Amino acid sequence: MKKLGLKECLRCGRRSLLIASAIGFCADCIRNHPDETLPLIFQAHAETRLRFGLPPAPPKDPSGVKCVLCANECRIPPGGRGFCGLRENQDGKLVSLAGSPSKGLLHWYRDPLPTNCVADWVCPGHNQYGYHNLAVFYGSCTYNCLFCQNWHFRGMSPLREKGISAEELASLANPYTFCVCYFGGDPASQMPHALQASRKLAERGVRICWETNGSMHPALLDQAVDLSLSSGGCIKFDVKAWDENLHIALTGSSNKRTLENLARAAKRIPERPKPPLVVVSTLLVPGYVDAEEVGKIARYIASLNPSIPYALLAFYPQFYLWDLPCTSYRHAKECEEAAFSAGLTNVRIGNVHLLSRDY
Repeated sequence: MKKLGLKECLRCGRRSLLIASAIGFCADCIRNHPDETLPLIFQAHAETRLRFGLPPAPPKDPSGVKCVLCANECRIPPGGRGFCGLRENQDGKLVSLAGSPSKGLLHWYRDPLPTNCVADWVCPGHNQYGYHNLAVFYGSCTYNCLFCQNWHFRGMSPLREKGISAEELASLANPYTFCVCYFGGDPASQMPHALQASRKLAERGVRICWETNGSMHPALLDQAVDLSLSSGGCIKFDVKAWDENLHIALTGSSNKRTLENLARAAKRIPERPKPPLVVVSTLLVPGYVDAEEVGKIARYIASLNPSIPYALLAFYPQFYLWDLPCTSYRHAKECEEAAFSAGLTNVRIGNVHLLSRDY
């Protein structure tokens, strides 16, 4: 069993188990002193991406080709690629190496129901024994989460892999396919592919579900919500943090688009109150995503609709936050209480088997 050690915040000198070496700062210093902390954290993000041949940051070449598919709104220089690694500037034109209807960069598998879904306690799929979820794991993302629980997607390359068309993906459904769920990585980076496959799958009676950071263009979100609404599926927003500086430190990106898109989707809830159209989750990263963060996220959700289900997920050390402990029981219960106190009526702690007593 690994031994957890104390690390020191590079700004305030505080020593704690709950400071990640890759970040170097405590949550309070990130929230309150972004000018001093974020430049060094951006360097860490750049290093994690260069290791996988990805652009160190969203390109912002004033004369580059603009991509508007997600909140990063890359301006890609000639011969360069966008932040997700899938779009390229070829002779002044935006070209998709993957993520278009003709080619998705992904893995897929049939996941027997009930399964470990973020929304399993509120989804009709939790009692569909004998059926399965068509799980679509996209090999790209619009964020750079230092704690990514599925970071292995970075080993997938649009240049090395043949991929699969939206038509081919939809053809995988059979009479026992109850639902499809897009995750990854994140479907926000390959929405044209996912939407085209979803239209075909919905025609075959498959429920359409999404597990996403919510950073896609609002027009693409609207199409995703339409498909979930009509098919009986849901869209699960993974809200990483409330404080924008902390969100940038953890993911490399702002959370503004995510929060805007969450509000946009929540407006559609009255069109189909049950089963829930919108579900929200937050990973409880020790030392960073604390009860303060969760309480503020929960207040925002409650302001949209207090019945929106909210899943608080236990963290397991992964990727560049390998030296943090698993979420503790105390941490999880404090966050659960903060969420209920903020006005939400349906809160659940997920991945309980991962909870620890390390802090």
